[in-house]
Amino acid sequence: MKASPPPRATPARSLVSWLLRASLSDLAPPARGQFLSSSWASFDKLGARDYRCVTQDFPHPKPVEGRTFGYAIETAAIVTRPLLVIDGDSFAHRAYHALPKSLRSRGGKGGGAILGFANFLLKLYADEQPRAVLAAWDTLETPTWRQQALPDYQGGRVFDDELVDQLKVLPRLVLACGFAIAKAPGYEADDFLAAAATGEEKRGGTAIVASGDRDAFQLASERTTILQPLRAGEMARIDPAGVRERYGVEPHQVPDFIALRGDPSDKIPGAKGVGPKGAAALLEKYGTLEEALADPRLSGQEESLRLYRKIATMNAAAPLPPLPDQTPTWTRAAALARDWELNRLADRLAALA
Repeated sequence: MKASPPPRATPARSLVSWLLRASLSDLAPPARGQFLSSSWASFDKLGARDYRCVTQDFPHPKPVEGRTFGYAIETAAIVTRPLLVIDGDSFAHRAYHALPKSLRSRGGKGGGAILGFANFLLKLYADEQPRAVLAAWDTLETPTWRQQALPDYQGGRVFDDELVDQLKVLPRLVLACGFAIAKAPGYEADDFLAAAATGEEKRGGTAIVASGDRDAFQLASERTTILQPLRAGEMARIDPAGVRERYGVEPHQVPDFIALRGDPSDKIPGAKGVGPKGAAALLEKYGTLEEALADPRLSGQEESLRLYRKIATMNAAAPLPPLPDQTPTWTRAAALARDWELNRLADRLAALA
């Protein structure tokens, strides 16, 4: 008897079970790109677009007995939706400077950054339909090792008191929505982005990293997409090809590229006399910063450039909270917004419940 294809609404576990039961005598082995590609099996072509199976050992159909054959799957993990990782500080800053300062919350305090960030958060959640959300935050009151190693790093930044006040309470809004936050002394929001995306890839999932900081381009991969805010709420989706188009280097070369080119916004000087095109050309020729240090143009700058590369590299070992699948708690978030006297936001959140 032929194995019938799974119904369109088959639950993920049943789908894997169906694959395990299918016999080679009835089904031709999957061609690359049909529903198996390398070690990544996607079931889009089987009519179950929301389910994907990651296999660690799925080389070829393996005979089981007689004329019956089965597929050998040693380890399978189900991933249905992406992890959404948000650079909280980046979006809060954008919101604060984009919205009128006349927007107020309880007690006459500033509310623009809260409202604007909430708009970003709700739009991202609606657009991406993630399995979970993590918002990452800087710890402004504690210097990081980067600032200690390079005293001018991010120097000269002055934040309005109203913005700082809103940055302190925004993580509460994220938690009230049923989402997770990451914030710890000595780490930047960027580090949590890297840790979350790397961890999600390791578990066989996909990640969406939303950040206005181009340092995040180093995280782009087949499983991690960068969302870069543009104008009027639009987002550019950056994959490895997008990184190559913008910088002329591969994602893993971005820290080397920043070290050579420099980063004026973070006060990273870069190599003397080397701009964006020169940095890309050096990496095209040498492959890595370490190899490029043999170039005469970089003579005498070796230790400084190594430091710049280290500073530009996101720390994927940053501590994270557990990130299981989440169910939004819009009612709780609405209650918090109403307590802050942000009533329109409260009504919007309540309507989602």
